[in-house]
Amino acid sequence: MEVIVMTNNQQSNKTSTGTNAAKVKHQNAASASNKFGTEFASETDVQAVKQQNAQVEAKKNQNSGQ
Repeated sequence: MEVIVMTNNQQSNKTSTGTNAAKVKHQNAASASNKFGTEFASETDVQAVKQQNAQVEAKKNQNSGQ
């Protein structure tokens, strides 16, 4: 493992593992206001989910009627 020593004026905004702390803080703040952001919503096929839910309900009703 290599240890790099920086003076105060050379320090970047990254941790020792290379994570950009400012970027992470920004992402966390953005996600705090958007519990379920558009990233997930845009990837969801609403019609397919509704169809799957209807199929599951139909199977439940069919099994409970036996």
